[in-house]
Amino acid sequence: MTLTINYLFWLLGIVLLIIGGMILTDKDHPRRLTAGGFWILYALIFLAGDLVPPSVVGVLVIAMALIAGFGGVTAAKPKVLSLEARQASAARLGNKLFIPALTIPVVTVVITLAASHLIFGGTPLIEQKNVTLIGFGIGCIIALAVACVMTRDTVGQSMKEARRLVDALSWAAVLPQMLGMLGLVFSDAGVGKAVAHVTTAYINLDYRFVAVAVYCIGMAVFTMVMGNGFAAFPVMTGGVGVPILVGVFHGNPAVMVAIGMFSGYCGTLMTPMAANFNMVPVALLELPDKNAVIKVQVPTALSLLVVNIFLLNFLMFL
Repeated sequence: MTLTINYLFWLLGIVLLIIGGMILTDKDHPRRLTAGGFWILYALIFLAGDLVPPSVVGVLVIAMALIAGFGGVTAAKPKVLSLEARQASAARLGNKLFIPALTIPVVTVVITLAASHLIFGGTPLIEQKNVTLIGFGIGCIIALAVACVMTRDTVGQSMKEARRLVDALSWAAVLPQMLGMLGLVFSDAGVGKAVAHVTTAYINLDYRFVAVAVYCIGMAVFTMVMGNGFAAFPVMTGGVGVPILVGVFHGNPAVMVAIGMFSGYCGTLMTPMAANFNMVPVALLELPDKNAVIKVQVPTALSLLVVNIFLLNFLMFL
Protein backbone atom coordinates (compact mmCIF):
# COMPACT_ATOMS: atom_id res chain seq x y z
CA MET A 1 0.00 0.00 0.00
CA THR A 2 1.30 3.43 -0.96
CA LEU A 3 1.03 6.30 1.51
CA THR A 4 -0.62 9.15 -0.45
CA ILE A 5 -1.28 12.80 0.26
CA ASN A 6 -4.94 11.93 0.87
CA TYR A 7 -4.05 10.42 4.24
CA LEU A 8 -2.61 13.77 5.28
CA PHE A 9 -5.76 15.54 4.08
CA TRP A 10 -7.96 13.12 6.04
CA LEU A 11 -5.90 13.62 9.18
CA LEU A 12 -6.18 17.38 8.83
CA GLY A 13 -9.91 17.03 8.27
CA ILE A 14 -10.27 15.01 11.47
CA VAL A 15 -8.33 17.65 13.44
CA LEU A 16 -10.51 20.44 12.02
CA LEU A 17 -13.64 18.42 12.75
CA ILE A 18 -12.59 18.03 16.40
CA ILE A 19 -11.76 21.74 16.65
CA GLY A 20 -15.12 22.66 15.12
CA GLY A 21 -16.88 20.35 17.56
CA MET A 22 -15.02 21.87 20.52
CA ILE A 23 -16.07 25.38 19.46
CA LEU A 24 -19.63 24.27 18.73
CA THR A 25 -20.04 22.84 22.24
CA ASP A 26 -18.37 25.79 24.00
CA LYS A 27 -21.31 27.68 25.53
CA ASP A 28 -19.04 30.61 26.44
CA HIS A 29 -18.06 31.22 22.80
CA PRO A 30 -19.76 34.37 21.44
CA ARG A 31 -20.28 32.84 17.97
CA ARG A 32 -20.09 29.13 18.68
CA LEU A 33 -22.63 28.04 16.06
CA THR A 34 -21.21 30.00 13.14
CA ALA A 35 -17.55 29.66 14.13
CA GLY A 36 -17.89 25.94 14.83
CA GLY A 37 -19.84 25.47 11.62
CA PHE A 38 -17.12 27.29 9.66
CA TRP A 39 -14.41 24.86 10.75
CA ILE A 40 -16.67 21.84 10.30
CA LEU A 41 -17.37 22.90 6.70
CA TYR A 42 -13.64 23.28 6.16
CA ALA A 43 -13.09 19.82 7.64
CA LEU A 44 -15.64 18.29 5.26
CA ILE A 45 -13.72 19.68 2.27
CA PHE A 46 -10.61 17.81 3.39
CA LEU A 47 -12.49 14.64 4.34
CA ALA A 48 -14.76 14.29 1.32
CA GLY A 49 -13.57 16.85 -1.22
CA ASP A 50 -12.54 14.19 -3.75
CA LEU A 51 -15.74 12.19 -3.30
CA VAL A 52 -18.26 14.91 -4.16
CA PRO A 53 -18.73 17.03 -7.30
CA PRO A 54 -16.57 20.19 -7.51
CA SER A 55 -19.76 22.28 -7.45
CA VAL A 56 -20.55 20.97 -3.97
CA VAL A 57 -17.09 21.97 -2.74
CA GLY A 58 -17.67 25.38 -4.32
CA VAL A 59 -20.93 25.77 -2.39
CA LEU A 60 -19.15 24.88 0.85
CA VAL A 61 -16.43 27.47 0.15
CA ILE A 62 -19.07 30.13 -0.58
CA ALA A 63 -20.83 29.25 2.68
CA MET A 64 -17.52 29.64 4.54
CA ALA A 65 -16.92 33.01 2.88
CA LEU A 66 -20.40 34.22 3.86
CA ILE A 67 -19.92 33.11 7.47
CA ALA A 68 -16.56 34.89 7.68
CA GLY A 69 -17.80 37.95 5.79
CA PHE A 70 -20.66 38.53 8.20
CA GLY A 71 -18.39 38.27 11.25
CA GLY A 72 -19.36 34.75 12.22
CA VAL A 73 -15.80 33.57 12.94
CA THR A 74 -14.68 35.26 16.13
CA ALA A 75 -12.42 34.16 18.94
CA ALA A 76 -13.42 33.18 22.45
CA LYS A 77 -11.47 33.79 25.61
CA PRO A 78 -8.79 31.07 25.51
CA LYS A 79 -8.80 28.41 28.20
CA VAL A 80 -5.16 27.70 28.95
CA LEU A 81 -3.14 26.19 31.75
CA SER A 82 -2.43 28.46 34.69
CA LEU A 83 0.51 30.85 34.45
CA GLU A 84 2.27 29.02 37.27
CA ALA A 85 1.95 25.65 35.47
CA ARG A 86 3.27 27.09 32.21
CA GLN A 87 6.20 28.81 33.91
CA ALA A 88 7.10 25.65 35.81
CA SER A 89 6.98 23.58 32.62
CA ALA A 90 9.09 26.13 30.72
CA ALA A 91 11.68 26.23 33.51
CA ARG A 92 11.87 22.43 33.60
CA LEU A 93 12.25 22.00 29.85
CA GLY A 94 14.38 25.05 29.00
CA ASN A 95 15.87 24.87 25.51
CA LYS A 96 14.57 21.32 25.10
CA LEU A 97 11.39 23.00 23.91
CA PHE A 98 13.08 23.41 20.53
CA ILE A 99 13.39 19.64 20.04
CA PRO A 100 9.79 19.05 18.79
CA ALA A 101 10.06 22.04 16.44
CA LEU A 102 13.37 20.79 15.01
CA THR A 103 11.98 17.27 14.69
CA ILE A 104 9.65 18.38 11.89
CA PRO A 105 12.29 19.55 9.36
CA VAL A 106 14.67 16.71 10.26
CA VAL A 107 12.03 14.03 9.64
CA THR A 108 10.85 15.81 6.48
CA VAL A 109 14.38 15.85 5.01
CA VAL A 110 15.07 12.24 5.98
CA ILE A 111 11.85 10.95 4.42
CA THR A 112 12.31 13.08 1.30
CA LEU A 113 15.81 11.70 0.73
CA ALA A 114 14.90 8.11 1.60
CA ALA A 115 11.58 7.92 -0.28
CA SER A 116 13.14 6.77 -3.57
CA HIS A 117 14.61 3.76 -1.76
CA LEU A 118 11.41 2.80 0.09
CA ILE A 119 10.06 0.49 -2.59
CA PHE A 120 8.69 -2.96 -1.77
CA GLY A 121 7.59 -5.39 -4.42
CA GLY A 122 7.83 -2.69 -7.04
CA THR A 123 5.40 -0.44 -5.14
CA PRO A 124 6.68 2.76 -3.53
CA LEU A 125 5.85 3.09 0.15
CA ILE A 126 5.34 6.86 -0.24
CA GLU A 127 3.69 8.67 -3.14
CA GLN A 128 6.67 10.10 -5.03
CA LYS A 129 5.07 13.29 -6.40
CA ASN A 130 4.07 14.50 -2.92
CA VAL A 131 6.91 13.02 -0.89
CA THR A 132 7.92 16.32 0.75
CA LEU A 133 4.41 17.13 1.95
CA ILE A 134 3.89 13.59 3.21
CA GLY A 135 7.25 13.74 4.98
CA PHE A 136 6.19 17.03 6.54
CA GLY A 137 2.95 15.46 7.80
CA ILE A 138 4.79 12.49 9.28
CA GLY A 139 7.26 14.91 10.87
CA CYS A 140 4.39 16.77 12.54
CA ILE A 141 2.96 13.55 13.95
CA ILE A 142 6.33 12.45 15.32
CA ALA A 143 6.95 15.94 16.72
CA LEU A 144 3.58 15.79 18.50
CA ALA A 145 4.53 12.46 20.08
CA VAL A 146 7.90 13.85 21.18
CA ALA A 147 6.23 16.97 22.62
CA CYS A 148 3.71 14.89 24.58
CA VAL A 149 6.48 12.75 26.08
CA MET A 150 8.62 15.77 26.94
CA THR A 151 5.82 17.83 28.46
CA ARG A 152 4.15 14.82 30.12
CA ASP A 153 0.89 15.93 28.57
CA THR A 154 -1.74 14.39 26.32
CA VAL A 155 -2.89 14.63 22.73
CA GLY A 156 -6.13 16.04 24.11
CA GLN A 157 -4.26 19.04 25.51
CA SER A 158 -2.59 19.53 22.14
CA MET A 159 -6.05 19.67 20.54
CA LYS A 160 -7.07 22.34 23.05
CA GLU A 161 -4.01 24.37 22.10
CA ALA A 162 -4.76 23.82 18.41
CA ARG A 163 -8.29 25.10 19.01
CA ARG A 164 -6.89 28.16 20.81
CA LEU A 165 -4.58 29.01 17.90
CA VAL A 166 -7.27 28.42 15.28
CA ASP A 167 -9.62 30.61 17.30
CA ALA A 168 -6.98 33.36 17.46
CA LEU A 169 -6.16 33.19 13.74
CA SER A 170 -9.83 33.06 12.79
CA TRP A 171 -10.73 32.79 9.08
CA ALA A 172 -7.25 34.04 8.08
CA ALA A 173 -5.97 30.49 8.66
CA VAL A 174 -7.61 29.34 5.41
CA LEU A 175 -6.17 32.14 3.27
CA PRO A 176 -3.02 30.34 2.04
CA GLN A 177 -5.03 27.50 0.51
CA MET A 178 -7.75 29.76 -0.90
CA LEU A 179 -5.33 32.27 -2.40
CA GLY A 180 -3.14 29.54 -3.87
CA MET A 181 -6.16 28.27 -5.79
CA LEU A 182 -7.05 31.82 -6.80
CA GLY A 183 -3.85 31.99 -8.85
CA LEU A 184 -4.97 28.97 -10.90
CA VAL A 185 -8.42 30.50 -11.36
CA PHE A 186 -6.90 33.78 -12.56
CA SER A 187 -4.63 31.93 -14.97
CA ASP A 188 -7.49 29.89 -16.46
CA ALA A 189 -9.69 32.99 -16.66
CA GLY A 190 -7.11 34.81 -18.79
CA VAL A 191 -6.20 37.49 -16.27
CA GLY A 192 -2.62 37.39 -17.56
CA LYS A 193 -3.80 38.40 -21.03
CA ALA A 194 -5.91 41.17 -19.53
CA VAL A 195 -2.89 42.46 -17.62
CA ALA A 196 -0.86 42.41 -20.82
CA HIS A 197 -3.54 44.41 -22.63
CA VAL A 198 -3.83 47.02 -19.87
CA THR A 199 -0.08 47.49 -19.45
CA THR A 200 0.63 47.79 -23.16
CA ALA A 201 -2.32 50.12 -23.67
CA TYR A 202 -1.50 52.59 -20.90
CA ILE A 203 2.23 52.15 -20.25
CA ASN A 204 4.99 52.59 -22.80
CA LEU A 205 6.87 49.30 -22.58
CA ASP A 206 9.20 50.16 -25.46
CA TYR A 207 11.78 51.04 -22.83
CA ARG A 208 13.35 47.98 -21.26
CA PHE A 209 13.75 49.48 -17.80
CA VAL A 210 10.08 50.48 -17.73
CA ALA A 211 9.04 46.94 -18.66
CA VAL A 212 11.29 45.51 -15.95
CA ALA A 213 9.87 47.91 -13.36
CA VAL A 214 6.29 47.07 -14.36
CA TYR A 215 7.01 43.35 -14.01
CA CYS A 216 8.66 43.62 -10.59
CA ILE A 217 6.17 46.10 -9.15
CA GLY A 218 3.29 44.11 -10.64
CA MET A 219 4.57 40.96 -8.95
CA ALA A 220 4.66 42.78 -5.61
CA VAL A 221 1.22 44.36 -6.06
CA PHE A 222 -0.52 41.17 -7.21
CA THR A 223 1.10 39.29 -4.34
CA MET A 224 -0.30 41.89 -1.95
CA VAL A 225 -3.76 41.42 -3.46
CA MET A 226 -3.68 37.62 -3.50
CA GLY A 227 -1.40 37.08 -0.52
CA ASN A 228 0.68 34.54 -2.38
CA GLY A 229 3.66 35.03 -4.71
CA PHE A 230 2.90 31.72 -6.44
CA ALA A 231 -0.61 32.95 -7.24
CA ALA A 232 0.72 36.24 -8.63
CA PHE A 233 3.45 34.60 -10.72
CA PRO A 234 1.35 33.16 -13.58
CA VAL A 235 -0.55 36.44 -13.91
CA MET A 236 2.46 38.75 -14.27
CA THR A 237 4.72 36.29 -16.05
CA GLY A 238 2.02 35.46 -18.59
CA GLY A 239 1.07 39.11 -18.99
CA VAL A 240 4.42 40.93 -19.02
CA GLY A 241 7.32 38.56 -18.31
CA VAL A 242 7.13 36.11 -21.21
CA PRO A 243 5.63 38.29 -23.98
CA ILE A 244 7.63 41.47 -23.22
CA LEU A 245 10.82 40.73 -21.27
CA VAL A 246 11.54 37.42 -23.01
CA GLY A 247 9.68 37.77 -26.32
CA VAL A 248 10.57 41.39 -27.14
CA PHE A 249 13.78 42.09 -25.22
CA HIS A 250 15.11 38.49 -25.33
CA GLY A 251 15.96 38.32 -21.63
CA ASN A 252 17.06 35.24 -19.71
CA PRO A 253 13.86 33.57 -18.41
CA ALA A 254 15.70 31.82 -15.55
CA VAL A 255 16.85 35.15 -14.11
CA MET A 256 13.39 36.64 -14.67
CA VAL A 257 11.73 33.81 -12.73
CA ALA A 258 14.14 34.01 -9.78
CA ILE A 259 14.09 37.79 -9.31
CA GLY A 260 10.41 38.00 -10.23
CA MET A 261 9.46 35.67 -7.40
CA PHE A 262 11.74 37.61 -5.06
CA SER A 263 9.83 40.76 -6.04
CA GLY A 264 6.60 38.95 -5.22
CA TYR A 265 7.94 38.15 -1.77
CA CYS A 266 8.42 41.88 -1.25
CA GLY A 267 4.66 42.15 -1.60
CA THR A 268 4.24 39.29 0.86
CA LEU A 269 5.91 41.41 3.54
CA MET A 270 3.39 44.21 3.08
CA THR A 271 -0.02 42.54 3.09
CA PRO A 272 -2.34 41.05 5.71
CA MET A 273 -3.49 38.64 3.01
CA ALA A 274 -0.26 36.69 3.61
CA ALA A 275 -1.76 35.44 6.84
CA ASN A 276 0.79 32.73 7.55
CA PHE A 277 3.62 35.29 7.48
CA ASN A 278 2.04 38.42 8.89
CA MET A 279 -1.03 37.43 10.90
CA VAL A 280 0.16 34.24 12.59
CA PRO A 281 3.05 35.93 14.47
CA VAL A 282 0.68 38.65 15.69
CA ALA A 283 -1.76 36.04 16.98
CA LEU A 284 0.96 33.91 18.57
CA LEU A 285 2.56 36.89 20.30
CA GLU A 286 -0.86 38.38 21.16
CA LEU A 287 0.20 41.81 19.86
CA PRO A 288 -2.42 44.56 20.22
CA ASP A 289 -1.74 45.95 16.72
CA LYS A 290 -2.71 43.39 14.05
CA ASN A 291 -0.52 45.17 11.49
CA ALA A 292 2.54 45.44 13.74
CA VAL A 293 4.59 42.91 11.75
CA ILE A 294 3.71 44.55 8.41
CA LYS A 295 4.65 48.03 9.62
CA VAL A 296 8.11 46.82 10.60
CA GLN A 297 8.62 45.00 7.29
CA VAL A 298 7.50 47.72 4.84
CA PRO A 299 10.84 49.65 4.69
CA THR A 300 12.75 46.44 4.02
CA ALA A 301 10.23 45.32 1.39
CA LEU A 302 10.34 48.60 -0.54
CA SER A 303 14.13 48.73 -0.44
CA LEU A 304 14.41 45.16 -1.72
CA LEU A 305 11.88 45.86 -4.47
CA VAL A 306 13.97 48.77 -5.78
CA VAL A 307 17.11 46.61 -5.67
CA ASN A 308 15.29 43.81 -7.52
CA ILE A 309 14.30 46.16 -10.34
CA PHE A 310 17.90 47.19 -10.94
CA LEU A 311 19.20 43.62 -10.55
CA LEU A 312 16.69 42.25 -13.06
CA ASN A 313 17.42 45.04 -15.53
CA PHE A 314 21.12 44.21 -15.34
CA LEU A 315 21.35 40.43 -14.86
CA MET A 316 18.53 39.34 -17.16
CA PHE A 317 20.20 40.79 -20.25
CA LEU A 318 23.83 39.81 -19.73
